[in-house]
Amino acid sequence: MPELPEVEVVRRGLAQWVAGRQIVAAEVLHPRAVRRHLAGPDDFTARLKGRVVLSAERRGKYLWLPLSGAEEALLAHLGMSGQLLVVEPGSPPEKHLRVRLGFGDGGSDLRFVDQRTFGHIMLSPLLDGVPAPIAHIAPDPFEASFDDDRFAAALRRRRTEVKRALLDQSLISGVGNIYADEALWLARLHGARPTQTLTRPKVAELLAAVREVMTAALHQGGTSFDSLYVNVNGESGYFERSLEVYGRRDRPCSRCGTPIMREAFMNRSSFSCPRCQRRPR
Repeated sequence: MPELPEVEVVRRGLAQWVAGRQIVAAEVLHPRAVRRHLAGPDDFTARLKGRVVLSAERRGKYLWLPLSGAEEALLAHLGMSGQLLVVEPGSPPEKHLRVRLGFGDGGSDLRFVDQRTFGHIMLSPLLDGVPAPIAHIAPDPFEASFDDDRFAAALRRRRTEVKRALLDQSLISGVGNIYADEALWLARLHGARPTQTLTRPKVAELLAAVREVMTAALHQGGTSFDSLYVNVNGESGYFERSLEVYGRRDRPCSRCGTPIMREAFMNRSSFSCPRCQRRPR
């Protein structure tokens, strides 16, 4: 599933190619794509027509496009395979095209393509600038509202494993399995380390690692393990080539040479260096 860097790459593309344009046509080709817009596809398309996209925003793994005329936004979650693509109007429909938006300037369409249909888009009211369905999730570590000291205190109170805490969207949003493993390796922490044992300096080091890893991924366009994650122009990211532990089972750690280990974790996988990241007793 796309994590914060991949979603931010898409957001930047939307800010460049879609913001400031007026929607004049909207078409839903698969109702599942707008299943969380409870008023239905017809209401969805009718309410979009004539609206101007004011900007492109993101919190964690969610994207939204604030719209003119009301405190409302087009909210999107890409799920496992969702793509928001900027495509020349009149070009052939993609195989898994779900929603298409046309603009008054006659320029490129915005198309929501989703092979597995786990993603969704919907119209949502805004609460203090954030769509109502995601107002409960924590700010991500790149937002100005993210408070490092508050996070450190909440993390130490949580009494869980540090990797589980990094994936908890009520503590910090946008960090998924890939970047959690990469940040933990950089901070020399095992994912099973109890959060209550972390000192404030160690939490600060972990946050710095989270930001460093995701900034590096962002500069390389994100991580693409298959053709399903692309930016708005259909291009893949290249951070997979820079991963230190994730997906590198039995390959040597670049820091100490010890083979990387894979462990089962919440029906997924965790990857770590058994020497650099000692499992707590």
